Amino acid sequence: MQRVSLFGYGKTTKAIAHKIPNCVFYDDKVSKPFKDEHGFRVKPSSEFDPKYSDLEIPSPGIPPSNPLIQKAKNLMSEYDYFAATQALTIWISGTNGKTTTTQMMQHLLKERGSQEGGNIGMPLASLNPHANIWILETSSFTMHYTNIAKPNIYVLLPLSPDHLTWHGDMDAYIQAKLKPLSMMKEGDIAIIPHANKDVKTDAHLITYKSEEDIANYFGIDMHKINFKGAFLADALLAMAADKILFDSVNYEQINSFVLDPHRQEEMRDIHGRLWVNDTKATNIDATFAALNRYKDSSIHLILGGDDKGVDLNELFVYLQDIKVTIYNIGSNKERLSSLALEYKVPFLKCLNLQDAIVQISAVLQKDEVALLSPAAASLDEFSSYAQRGDEFKEAVSIIS
Repeated sequence: MQRVSLFGYGKTTKAIAHKIPNCVFYDDKVSKPFKDEHGFRVKPSSEFDPKYSDLEIPSPGIPPSNPLIQKAKNLMSEYDYFAATQALTIWISGTNGKTTTTQMMQHLLKERGSQEGGNIGMPLASLNPHANIWILETSSFTMHYTNIAKPNIYVLLPLSPDHLTWHGDMDAYIQAKLKPLSMMKEGDIAIIPHANKDVKTDAHLITYKSEEDIANYFGIDMHKINFKGAFLADALLAMAADKILFDSVNYEQINSFVLDPHRQEEMRDIHGRLWVNDTKATNIDATFAALNRYKDSSIHLILGGDDKGVDLNELFVYLQDIKVTIYNIGSNKERLSSLALEYKVPFLKCLNLQDAIVQISAVLQKDEVALLSPAAASLDEFSSYAQRGDEFKEAVSIIS
């Protein structure tokens, strides 16, 4: 019997365990061995010995520098493990918008027998192997470890700096995102940004510079789509998959899609002033998208959190050219304040998110926009970006 080690005791590996008898979990947070409610053995990472393991499957978020990965001799990704039994697959990746694009695509294709999963929703081990289509939001972490599995259709949104600590540098991050193209075959289709047009692949390559490029290539009338800003590109890429597979362009169906909270989510306070919850903007590219949407207004922008060591100069160059005051919060607020001084961008250094909201509320006018678009992760002060957004909305709702 094959001896299988699962790295990390999380959602992905727990689902895999139900498919593999006698597997063993190894987790950095476990201090002494135990059996869980299903009878699975869970051990500290320090107890892993590659001599007693024929296959190791990691949770996608475990970085290559982790000792478990360093010791492993038979490493295989979740995607590779299920490659032989997967349905027709569409992978969606990129820096921003991949979740919304995945959800929109599932919304369009669910009546065709599709299932969504991967980085959102269900792990591959929980997906129906008899589904007609698997629509998988696919992270750069997963692709780093994947060497066999490939998509039939690959949809890649634009790339900007993200997860650089995990990957090491921007080039490694980009290479992980482009890796599936090297495994795709004739008959497969990839839709990717024009900036990556020189990648080597046997797939049929479709490149785009703008939303107009996508719409023109697939014969989609953008004016019939209700979504604007960053969501327009998400909708067009979702519709592109429907067009490729079924030669269908369904405006009514895409327009009935309801966006998840926390991404450019608009609300009004008791005085009728506009506040925007864009807490899901955990990198500068996502913040650019929000700023572009509201750039014709005076913006009160809440920035800050864990910026993961990304170069923020590009953001401040942009901020110089719009009417904005920034309210700096989180673990990088000193860095943000120094950059604001350097680039002569008006700013306030705030105690926390609540303080930033109070400061903005004192000066916000009805023709202005209060925007939470932090360009940073949330885990320095919150349990998740969702908690950060919920606290923002709650504070706005009680403004008197």
